[in-house]
Amino acid sequence: MTAGIAAGALPRAAFAQALPPELTLEKLGGNLVQIGGAGANVVVAGGPDGLLMVDGGLHGRSADLLKLVSEQWPGLNVDTLFNTNWRPEHTGSNTALRAAGARIITHENTKLWLGGDFFVEWEDRAYTPNPPEALPTETFYASGKTSFAGEEIEYGYLPRAHSDGDIYVFFRAANVLVASDVLSVGSYPIVDYATGGWIGGLEQATKMLIGMSDSTTRIVPAAGSAQTQTALQAQLQMCAAVRERVAGAFRRGMSLKDFMAAKPTAEFDAQWGDPAQFLALVYKGAWGHIRELGGTI
Repeated sequence: MTAGIAAGALPRAAFAQALPPELTLEKLGGNLVQIGGAGANVVVAGGPDGLLMVDGGLHGRSADLLKLVSEQWPGLNVDTLFNTNWRPEHTGSNTALRAAGARIITHENTKLWLGGDFFVEWEDRAYTPNPPEALPTETFYASGKTSFAGEEIEYGYLPRAHSDGDIYVFFRAANVLVASDVLSVGSYPIVDYATGGWIGGLEQATKMLIGMSDSTTRIVPAAGSAQTQTALQAQLQMCAAVRERVAGAFRRGMSLKDFMAAKPTAEFDAQWGDPAQFLALVYKGAWGHIRELGGTI
């Protein structure tokens, strides 16, 4: 890390403090910490004059999360918050941090979903527009950089994978890559076709993350501990196989029931668990990408 970053490292005594049982801390190296238990993993970078956060947990956990952050970095405010996608477990601190003057950065599609009125069929849940004070202050389409504590933080759009607004945030000096919901550990990924996700996009996004990382990169998923590139490679293998198999199912005219009965994830279930929801999302989401699957009428 640069000298500026090192100046914002965590106080040595911070991790000795008692924490609420629902929240956990994992040091990622340098000035970076992962906080679990807020709804989705939160990554905090401490600088000499302020903080940068990636994701903000659920609204109902925001007060506890921000209290913990203030205890770990006394006297420092969150200057920048990234939302890696639109889901409530990532955007629950938007209102509080925007009111405190933080800038909130997302992909343009994430802002549209946050301001939208829509129904997610697989959840059987209607989403209503967030109030203006909970919306991002800055959006982008392809990629960008922001300066923080003397280094540039890279961020960019990932192909339509978990949703159509997924982004990564890369702390290159620390070699920590936040992949959020684009990397799933211990359970099958959510490819939310209702908001633009699909299996082919997840495959491409996983390839992108592999391409920008190396064997020493710490990769932060939305849930669970930080991973290595090996987890991405395993996910890529699974996604490629499932994409081919759903395309084959369409070519043979298989229904969703037939597709699931064929057990297209059999060799992967030991690693990712029950595939039922995943296969339903894959099948329904792939219908919108018939041309991209190739050879399907």
